[in-house]
Amino acid sequence: MSGEKPVSGAASGVGSSQALQPAEDENAKSCWVCFATEADDRLAAWVQPCKCIGTTKWVHQSCLQRWVDEKQRGNITRKVLCPQCKAEYIVVFPSMGAFVALLDAMEDITHKICPFIAGGVLLGSIYWIAITYGAVTVMQVVGHREGLEMMESADPLVLLVLLPTIPVTLISAKMYNWEESVLLFLRKYCAKIPALSYILPFGNVEGDRGAIVTGHNQHNSQHSSSAHLSPTRIFCSALLLPTISTIIGKIFFRSIQNNLHRTILGGITYITIKGALKIYHRQMLYIRHSSRKILDYTESNLKLYRSAAISTTTDAISSTRDDSEQVV
Repeated sequence: MSGEKPVSGAASGVGSSQALQPAEDENAKSCWVCFATEADDRLAAWVQPCKCIGTTKWVHQSCLQRWVDEKQRGNITRKVLCPQCKAEYIVVFPSMGAFVALLDAMEDITHKICPFIAGGVLLGSIYWIAITYGAVTVMQVVGHREGLEMMESADPLVLLVLLPTIPVTLISAKMYNWEESVLLFLRKYCAKIPALSYILPFGNVEGDRGAIVTGHNQHNSQHSSSAHLSPTRIFCSALLLPTISTIIGKIFFRSIQNNLHRTILGGITYITIKGALKIYHRQMLYIRHSSRKILDYTESNLKLYRSAAISTTTDAISSTRDDSEQVV
């Protein structure tokens, strides 16, 4: 089936060729969809649906119906235009009675409000999940019995407002990468202190190379720090923080009887150790990147480094095969 309407002599503005055409050729019917003429099927219904003149103004009613169905793609209310003169087709439907019109109106209203209902259900589900998580966190941090007593004595409206803010606050705090700020401060002000070199190595970096890498890291610190953490990692790390803090508090601070104080100390310990390890790891990556060298393209370097890389890859593949064979 043709998707575009052929250009007629009159529609393309060729007045001289139109003037030479006989009157009977202008009235000759030729379908611009299937290219059949009136002589091919004298019983077919013809229609002039647009402002086109000449031979392209005619089209079979059945062919145009199929072409309109393709353009509407199931949406019968979509407007369809002539591909040549851009006139809108006049499409009418027979009256099916008031009851069918009522059903059509109900169908249209349902189609429009369903996205809003689905969005409301989704937001409501997230809200109640946040409330549940907040309540569980309170009982976990404060203590099961103490947490229940605290929530039972509180105003329900206050609980409905404050409990969902617990996961939101944890996720928001996790998005701030304080380790990057501490690392930049240490590089800028503490690199010349000899005592810190035993704790955090600053490396022996060449001046130009170190300045370039440092400037690049400072310029992209905010973007790179957020790029290293995926949304799923931020989400999981933030929501697991109360549980990890409770476990560490019970392991290392058993002598403290207050559950809240024990959990706070466990959280501070966990955040401090994790932050120190992350700072150390990023500093080592910084030293590795800033100390990078590009070697001469010689046979000795090719044999030394390319063969080492190939052997490492081969060993990894062979070990994977051995593991798979053992599993089988």
